[in-house]
Amino acid sequence: MTSIPRLPGDPADITFPALLLRNAEDHPDLPALSWREDAAWTTLTWSEVRREVAALATGYAALGVRRGEHVLMMMANRPEHWLSDVALVHLGAVPVTVYNTSAPGQIAHIVRHSRARFAIVEGARELPRWEPLVEDATAPLEQLVVVDAAAAGPHRTYASVLAAGTRLLDPEAFDKGWQECAATDPLTVVYTSGTTGDPKGVRMTHRNVIGNGLALDAAIEFQGQAGHICYLPFAHIAERMLGIYLPLLRASEVHMCPDPARVGAMARELRPQEFFGVPRVWEKLAAAVRAALAGLPEERRRVIEDAGGTARAYVDCRERGQEPPADLAAAYREAKERVLDPLLALAGFDRLRWTASAAAPMPVDVARFWAGFGLVVMDAWGLTETTGVVTTNGPGAFRLGSVGKPLDGMEVRVADDGEIMVRGPFVCDGFLWITDRKKEIIVTSTGKNVAPALVENTLKEHPLIGQALVHGDGRSYLVALLVLDPEMTEAWAAAHGIEVPGGPTGAGTDQGAGTALVDHPAVRQEIARAVEAANARLNRTEQIKRYRLLAQEWGPETGELTPSLKLRRRVIRDRYRDAIEDLYTA
Repeated sequence: MTSIPRLPGDPADITFPALLLRNAEDHPDLPALSWREDAAWTTLTWSEVRREVAALATGYAALGVRRGEHVLMMMANRPEHWLSDVALVHLGAVPVTVYNTSAPGQIAHIVRHSRARFAIVEGARELPRWEPLVEDATAPLEQLVVVDAAAAGPHRTYASVLAAGTRLLDPEAFDKGWQECAATDPLTVVYTSGTTGDPKGVRMTHRNVIGNGLALDAAIEFQGQAGHICYLPFAHIAERMLGIYLPLLRASEVHMCPDPARVGAMARELRPQEFFGVPRVWEKLAAAVRAALAGLPEERRRVIEDAGGTARAYVDCRERGQEPPADLAAAYREAKERVLDPLLALAGFDRLRWTASAAAPMPVDVARFWAGFGLVVMDAWGLTETTGVVTTNGPGAFRLGSVGKPLDGMEVRVADDGEIMVRGPFVCDGFLWITDRKKEIIVTSTGKNVAPALVENTLKEHPLIGQALVHGDGRSYLVALLVLDPEMTEAWAAAHGIEVPGGPTGAGTDQGAGTALVDHPAVRQEIARAVEAANARLNRTEQIKRYRLLAQEWGPETGELTPSLKLRRRVIRDRYRDAIEDLYTA
C-alpha cells in the first residue's frame, strides 16, 4: 500500500522541482520543514518552502551558479542546508554535501574532482579548511557563501543571497528555468565516506532517486504524512533519501536536528512515528536502556522481562509469517499497554510504527533486544552506488538478522566466491577504477575466508563490548581489538559493587568508566568470559585466539570510524599496528 500523493506525470519523467510544485499546489498548508530557533519551533509549509526556494535559486543564479555545475556544501542539518540543496536543483546545478568531519586533504580532493567554483559553509568551524582552497590558484574554488554572518568576514552571506534573490525574483523566469530539468539530469553526487582511499563520487539522476523512492515505499509502506527527524549527515545517501527526497516525494514533514547528540531529546519531544538509525545508534540506545534497567529493583525488572518475552514471542510469529494466536495477541497488547509503551515513552518511542537500520550489519542480539519492546528494526542493505537501498525487510515479510528481499526492479545474485552482484535501474554507471581488493573479507594463511562482521557482532553481544575489530588476513588465527562500552561498564561496575575511580561517572578520566576500569581484574575476567562464550558459537576458523582490551571509544572525530559510523579498518590497523603484532608474537 503506497502513501505517495498524486504523481505529476509518468514516474520515469518526473523531476524534484515538479514534485515541489505539486506539494505547493496540492498541499500548500501542510508542514514541510521545521527547526528550532532558541526554545521555539519554526515551520515552513510547502507553499512557503517553494517561495523561499524560488528566491534562493534566483540569488544563487545571480551569484553566478550555472546549470550543470557542482556546488559543495558543508553545514549541519539546518534549514539553510536543506533549502539551498533544493534551490540548486531548480537551477539545474548539482548540490554536493561534504562530511563535516572531512580533513582538509579530503575537501581539496572533492573540490578538484568536482571542479566546484562555489561552496556554502556554515561558519567559523569550516572556514579554516575552505579558505585556503579559495586562495589556491591551482584549485577551481572561487567563492564561499557563509551561513553564520558573524563569521563571514569578506565572504558572501547566505542572508545576502536570499535577500538578493527575493529582490530579483521573476516567477515566470524561475518556472521556465526549472522546467528545463530532465529526469536523466544529475540530481546530486554523493561522495563515499572513504573506508579505503579518497572518497569516490557517485552520480545520481532524478530518475534513479524517484524510482528508488517509489520502490522503497512499496516495500515498507510508509505511514502517510509521518514526520522524519533529520539528524544523520546529508553527505550520506540514507539521510539524503530520508531527509530530502522522500519528504518531497511524500509531501511529509522534516524536523531538522543540527546536533546528532540532541536526537534523543528531540525524539522524546516529538514522539515520532518513524525512526532510522545506523546500527551503532541502535546499539548505543540499547546500551542506555540496559543500563537504566539494571538499576531497577529486581521485581520491576522481572515484570519487564516477562513483558519482553511476550513481545518477542509475538514478533517471532510475525517473523515466521504466521498470525499470532488470539491469546498471545491479547497478552502482547496488554504487555505493550501496561509495561512496554510506558517505558518506550521515556525515549519518545511509544508511537513508532516503522523503525529501520542500514549502512552496516545489525547485530542480531540488538534486533532481538528491541523486539522485546515490540519494535521490529527493519534492516536494509544497499550502497551509495545503488542509490541507497537494494534489499529491505518490510512489515509483511522480515527476518531479524537478514537485510530482506530485493526491491522491485532490482536483481541480486551471489557469485561463487560469495560476492553480491546487483543489477537494476537504481545502479549508477560510469567509468571504473580499481582501487583495492574486495573489502573486509579475511583470508587466513590456511586459505579460509572469514567475514569479520559476523565475528565482531558475536563479540559485541556481550554488553560490556561496545566496539570490536577482528584481524587475521594472511595469519594462521584471528585476533581482536575490543573497546569497552563506557555506559554499560559503569552500570555493570555499580551492579557488582565496584567503585569507579574518580567518582560515579569516572570524573577525572578522559573516557569515564571505560578508562577507569579497563585494567580492573573483574572487568578483564568478564571480558575473558565474553570472548569464550563468543568462541563457543563460532567455528574454529572464526574463533578469537588473542585480544587486546581498549578503553577509548572509536569515532569519526578520531578517525577510526567513517562519518556514517562504519569501521575504517585500515586506519585502525595502522594505528594499533604494534598492539596487533604483539598479539601474534606474545
